[in-house]
Amino acid sequence: MTRATVPDHPPTFWGLVEQRAASTPDLVMVQDDRNRSLTFGELPRRAEEVAAGLFALGITPGSVVSWQIPTNIEAVIVIAAVARLDAVQNPIIPIMREREVRYITNEANSDVVIVPSVFRGFDHRSMLEAIATERGFLVLDYDDGLPLGDPSALPPHPAYTDPTQLPARWLYHTSGSTADPKGVWHTDASVMAGSYGVVAGYAPTSDDVYPIAFPFAHIGGVAMMVASLLTGFRIVLLEVFDAERSPLVMAGFNPTFLGSALPFFQAYMAAQRKHGPEPLFPRLRSCVGGGAPNSPELHREVQEVLGGRGVCSSWGLTEFPIATAPSMEDTDEQLTTTEGRLSPGAEIRVRRPDGTDCRPGEEGELCLRGKQLFQRYANAALMEDAFDERGFFRTGDLGTVIESGHVKVTGRLKDVIIRNAENISATEIEDVLHGHPKIGDVAVIGVPDPRTGERCCAVVKLADDVESLTLTDIADYCRSVGLANQKIPEQLEVVDDIPRNPMGKIRKQELRDRFAR
Repeated sequence: MTRATVPDHPPTFWGLVEQRAASTPDLVMVQDDRNRSLTFGELPRRAEEVAAGLFALGITPGSVVSWQIPTNIEAVIVIAAVARLDAVQNPIIPIMREREVRYITNEANSDVVIVPSVFRGFDHRSMLEAIATERGFLVLDYDDGLPLGDPSALPPHPAYTDPTQLPARWLYHTSGSTADPKGVWHTDASVMAGSYGVVAGYAPTSDDVYPIAFPFAHIGGVAMMVASLLTGFRIVLLEVFDAERSPLVMAGFNPTFLGSALPFFQAYMAAQRKHGPEPLFPRLRSCVGGGAPNSPELHREVQEVLGGRGVCSSWGLTEFPIATAPSMEDTDEQLTTTEGRLSPGAEIRVRRPDGTDCRPGEEGELCLRGKQLFQRYANAALMEDAFDERGFFRTGDLGTVIESGHVKVTGRLKDVIIRNAENISATEIEDVLHGHPKIGDVAVIGVPDPRTGERCCAVVKLADDVESLTLTDIADYCRSVGLANQKIPEQLEVVDDIPRNPMGKIRKQELRDRFAR
């Protein structure tokens, strides 16, 4: 199977912005759901005006610009402006609140924080102004307008030539449910390399359109922005995803890709069914999965209802974005059972607990190194166990690499249920239960058991119009599809919704804390 090549590009993010502007200045790069648009040629002009405004406020190379901006054009402009200044950008996901934002701005040592005044009913400006009284940073409310200045006052952008010598200029924070967010430092080179899998696997062109409703402050936002700059495809930004309205808004842009997790895919299919037999997304090539594993059943349903290649899932982490990506030429079996093949420049090893290499097809911890690899954690103590003895980053994910080079992610090291000293993959059971006609969504967790050590608990959201589900129903179904007895759930909890983070990952620790008893 062939994979697209990554176009040559400058070593810095700002250099890539200028390169694309010179190549296709009149091509639309980004639109939003407020009838605004920005061409590739307009982006550097707008960004330099904002960069000059920030420069006049004292922001210089190495200054830290934190921003908590929804998925809109302002985010794109701010990213490019901060890159032009060679300052540090510290994106903060909009759902984060006072405790997390205080921790992040303190760890980042923020000089300025850019926020909306009020977003989705929450007063971000007041929150940041309260934190700023402790930290002393400047708060900018972009609803009052981004700061503007004369670009001629800007110093030249540094002429970096060696990608391996770039300073760390991106500080992302992973979201967790029980600990402080982990600060992850990247360089321009490692952030841009996170887009190589998108380009190689999906092979987008200037004819492609990808609506985005996930938080642009997530590292996946800049990955798609870089992929757009590399290939010329258009992104469409939606500040808020509404299951009823957003699919119809997206359809108006005639998209070729849709993302990015189970709740989104369910909304697209519901909109298509309501719309009738005529395709709502006639140009759809694929639904782009990422952030959480998708079940084979979901892939087949998406393919049947929406068309295209179904769900094409990639795998990565904030520390190593888009480590793998599928190919549009992959078979249905490869798309339903794997997360694609390694992105260009990435290496993988599958490691046993004793540190030795697994045999081909043997499950172990997936460890990575390559161009996408982050530089360091903000908290140096986290580096102690982050790498193996050969310099591979220990992802904490379990999986295998099959003969074709495709990577299967089977679960998390901490997501293994140990029952009677036998390891049980929660992901395997989730894949089975997703096929149950009464189940709309499911998470499988291990909870303490005085007799077996842990027992398998299925946390279930019922499918629409389903009123009840019993543990016997689940056990009978599991046996009917051939699941081993020791893997059949012993506890059932029915909930209104499965808690997920903005990228669709299930907040399993939250469920463990709730249902362990």
